[in-house]
Amino acid sequence: MPDAPRILYCHCQYAQVVPPEVKEAVLKKLSDSGVAFDAVADLCEMSARQDPSLKRLADGGPVKIAACFPRAVKWLFHTAKADLPLDTAEVLNMRVQTAEEVCAALFNGAVQPNLPKGKVTGTDAPKADA
Repeated sequence: MPDAPRILYCHCQYAQVVPPEVKEAVLKKLSDSGVAFDAVADLCEMSARQDPSLKRLADGGPVKIAACFPRAVKWLFHTAKADLPLDTAEVLNMRVQTAEEVCAALFNGAVQPNLPKGKVTGTDAPKADA
């Protein structure tokens, strides 16, 4: 049986781009679940510091990350010299998904890899709401 994916929750403390009600609901459900998870204040800040714990996380097997856009998380880890494996990492986007959607994916046990392959360009940028 494959190892259960590790779970990383980012509180996006400094950028404050994730709706507070979503991140609070996700954190509460994680805390109440009894499932082991790691919580960090802000992946952006950890990336800027090249925090070595990002390398340990990237090298540690399948992982699900509750944060923001998959392409942003990919490049945050890359900047920290801790590339995430494309085939065993899934990023749940609390900026656009509901807390229910994020938690359903975190708790389902299967990793649905969704990091973009190759270089992300300007055409991949998020579109402004019309």
